[in-house]
Amino acid sequence: MSNSVVDRPSAHRGFTLIELMIVVAVVAILAAVAYPSYVSQVRKGRRADAETVLLQAEQFMQRYYSTSLQGYTGAVLPGNLTTSPAGASDSAKYYTISVEISGTGQGYTLSAEPTQSGDPCGTLTLTSTGAKGQDTDATTAQCWQ
Repeated sequence: MSNSVVDRPSAHRGFTLIELMIVVAVVAILAAVAYPSYVSQVRKGRRADAETVLLQAEQFMQRYYSTSLQGYTGAVLPGNLTTSPAGASDSAKYYTISVEISGTGQGYTLSAEPTQSGDPCGTLTLTSTGAKGQDTDATTAQCWQ
């Protein structure tokens, strides 16, 4: 009798190509379902930030009105209220905020125009009367949450 090791197939450990392909397919399906939801939530977050800047601009306009002989004529938004996020550089902004004064100087419309396409609400607006709106078929309730 000899003490030699009997040749037998060693137990292979690891994944087969089929197992690996199944995992890749499952991950791809999960990503295909999750990514659109993620993009939608990012857009909602950016829109909420634009709404915040619009409301801050509205407060600025009301302060301007109370200190300038009861009119909006000549009102110019400060630099930190012309982009969303507030004060962002051109490469980092998602919305451009602007103000349009009515012909009589007794009213205004603030606008937040998206710098990137794909927002289902388009340009958000806020008037001196507090009316909120958007330039698409989406409802105000959907866009102004």
